Amino acid sequence: MSFYYRNRLASTEFFQHVEFFAVVEVGDDITECIDDRTLVIANHQSTGDVPLLMATFNSRKQILPNVMWIMDSLFKYTNFGIVSVLHQDFFIMSVSSMDFLFKLSVSEFAYSKGKSKRDKSLQALIKHLLESYVPLNRKWMVLFPEGGFLRKRKAVSQKYALKNGLPLLQNVSLPRVGAMHAIMETVGPKSLANNNSCNSEDIPRKVSTLEWILDITIAYPNGEPIDLASIVFGHRPPCKTTLFYRLYSCKDVPQDSENLTKWLFDRWVEKEKMLELFYQTGRFPGDSGHGQLVEQDYLRFVILHLFFIISTYVHVQIFQAAYHYCSYLIY
Repeated sequence: MSFYYRNRLASTEFFQHVEFFAVVEVGDDITECIDDRTLVIANHQSTGDVPLLMATFNSRKQILPNVMWIMDSLFKYTNFGIVSVLHQDFFIMSVSSMDFLFKLSVSEFAYSKGKSKRDKSLQALIKHLLESYVPLNRKWMVLFPEGGFLRKRKAVSQKYALKNGLPLLQNVSLPRVGAMHAIMETVGPKSLANNNSCNSEDIPRKVSTLEWILDITIAYPNGEPIDLASIVFGHRPPCKTTLFYRLYSCKDVPQDSENLTKWLFDRWVEKEKMLELFYQTGRFPGDSGHGQLVEQDYLRFVILHLFFIISTYVHVQIFQAAYHYCSYLIY
């Protein structure tokens, strides 16, 4: 299943490279966390974010087969949806209901009428981590804490910031911390996974928990995000998208709710400043202009698509033969 999962995701981001939407990596060296359990957090601007990350992960061995995506339930109905279901990614509610998954740390929201549904979603996430992520030995987990695209979240985020004395952000929206709290409490250094884990003789055993948090800042040229339609149909001129990495050891990240919330908010305020600089200068802080261009194996892409075309043809022939046979029996 990991073979089909990796290659299905690889074929999804193939169009991006055909249309010359390149990806450049700058910032911290992430080789140290490749084989360890890592929580990836990133700002969310458009439907193009996921294919861009897929392209980046695809260029490194053993990431795509061992990654768990936390994605909108609508992705179940895409060309890679069924493979993601079988791979046991976690699907959250539709965009209109995302508020129930990612809660803000404010009392008026915590006691709103949607609290029970939001808590139910968080419990489903915790259950999925304990029953799928840990037993299947997945390594990376991808989370978009903003809980929606910037263009949809910006006005609400700014309204909340003004009301609660928080920084007014233009290039990102304030992150929602509920899923982050659930993940850290479940598979973080001081997690439920270790407290509730026993072997066949009911003897407590230590489970491998999150070791790193990889903070990715996605920056599009001139602050104009690439969407999925641009990637598929190629109606936008070629450009380079930059991914800026900051790698944190989980041991250095606060574990209590209040300080973890502050830590996450601080990261997004930092993103705001870095993106402002990037849009002005074309570079992130400390970037010398020699970022690493993400390279792909195009021969593999060709072989991969031939495989899926032939596979599709074979399945269509099988269904047609079954249909004609059933029709013959009936009539």
